[in-house]
Amino acid sequence: MEIAQLLERAQSVKTHALTLTAAQKNEILCEMADTLLENAQRIMTANEQDMQKAKSQISETMLDRLMLNLSRIEGMAQGLRALTLLEDPIGQELSHVQRPNGLVIRRVRVPMGVVAVIYESRPNVTSDAAGLCLKSGNVCVLRGGREALATNREIVKALHAALERTGHPCELVQLVEDTGREGAAALMQARGKVDLLIPRGGKGLIQACVEQAKVPCIETGTGICHIYVDEAADLSMALEIVDNAKTSRPSVCNAAEVCLVHASCAEAFLPMLKERMELKRTELRLCPRAAKIIEGTTAGPQDFDTEFLDYVLAVKVVEDLPEALAHIRSHSTGHSEAIVTSNEQTAQRFMDGVDSAAVYVNASTRFTDGGEFGLGCEMGISTQKLGARGPMGLCELTSYQYRILGSGQVR
Repeated sequence: MEIAQLLERAQSVKTHALTLTAAQKNEILCEMADTLLENAQRIMTANEQDMQKAKSQISETMLDRLMLNLSRIEGMAQGLRALTLLEDPIGQELSHVQRPNGLVIRRVRVPMGVVAVIYESRPNVTSDAAGLCLKSGNVCVLRGGREALATNREIVKALHAALERTGHPCELVQLVEDTGREGAAALMQARGKVDLLIPRGGKGLIQACVEQAKVPCIETGTGICHIYVDEAADLSMALEIVDNAKTSRPSVCNAAEVCLVHASCAEAFLPMLKERMELKRTELRLCPRAAKIIEGTTAGPQDFDTEFLDYVLAVKVVEDLPEALAHIRSHSTGHSEAIVTSNEQTAQRFMDGVDSAAVYVNASTRFTDGGEFGLGCEMGISTQKLGARGPMGLCELTSYQYRILGSGQVR
């Protein structure tokens, strides 16, 4: 189907999406969860085909992003069911003011309309995005990457089966099968047809959308996340946090890419870090000061500005907190940063001094996630400040409308 025709169909069901009741939305979401599980084998078979094609083209860590097994499909279904437990945002009153002239001015949440999502590799985004859009009263247009096309087709077939079973139009969730640049460009240029565009993927995709889109666009995803090990850190705790943030799943945007270590504890901490990272097959890229303490690869000019998405960690020794904050300000992408310290004043100074969407004290950056934040699932992580910021859940997919009640007032 031509993208123009697909978007016309999406526009045609905006009113249907808007008028769904909370009970109807929850019924559809539960049915979607069921159909995903019923079709799990078909989805995994398609995913295996995608995996085989992609093996010679993408890294092992990126293959992990692409891979679906039964456990991950069950997680997708659980994400949809979790949305049913959340309050329906549509129609929520945000403010209520009565003016001296008697006008009652209410501000209420309304859907965006047609939300298009351009994403790469991770097919779980297909069901997450569909569920979030449905619950927030939006129509969803999905354009995944070519490496996941067969998988995404089967997922969308399952979601369509759920819509048909519950008596609702399949056009509420649509898949763009043109995975080339033309398909992405068509969505970016679709003024009047796409109300919000969300890119979810690597730096190149996000930059292309931000620079080329003529429709409203939210910048998401790129994560050069830092962990600062302070002089007052519990070093055992710091080691566990850095290990989790780097190696639990290095291919995701909330994985740590840089570890900053206070000079006063570097002699003690860096050997511990080297031993642990060697166990996890993780390469350390070291600044000159760190390289005097442990052996490793010398950090190159770009290593502190790279989202590795792999078993690679850049390490820098800093003199104090101000130097750590200055480094983060210069190299961060505004995603997630963490400090490990037992000093409450230092922790507060770190939180006040870091300008990122999520700032952690004594916890892994891997928690920057819609599910972990209690949002059910997420559309992506916004790294901008205007509008949505951080994990994007239901409320971030809404706008608001002023509704004014009068009794004959004129101006």
